[in-house]
Amino acid sequence: MSSTMLIDTHVLLWALTNDPQLTAKAKTLLTRATQVVVSAASLWEISIKAQIGKLRIPKRFGTASLRERGYELLPVKPEHALAVRDLPPHHKDPFDRMLIVQAQTDGLTLVTHDRALSEYSVQLQLI
Repeated sequence: MSSTMLIDTHVLLWALTNDPQLTAKAKTLLTRATQVVVSAASLWEISIKAQIGKLRIPKRFGTASLRERGYELLPVKPEHALAVRDLPPHHKDPFDRMLIVQAQTDGLTLVTHDRALSEYSVQLQLI
């Protein structure tokens, strides 16, 4: 299993807001990771949900605050976008599908609470 962790959008939000849903075990996992990576797709998802009123963005939310926490930012590359077409249709959420292909393509472990993602051939850490 890769010690570079790509965190799902909800895991990112839990970490940023110190939400109790992010368990002590999950915090330890992220602390011990060689690297914690945040996808541009997660930032896009958060921005869209904030704009339509489904989500409140934490204060000081932005790329600078993510880098201050030591998170690496992962862009959406053309090979990621093209790889989505080859994914089986187990999951319809386009943001989750992008995270799956980013983890597959870049050899990352995807950290998530979404058990539906376990249907894919991807290094996964369920929390």
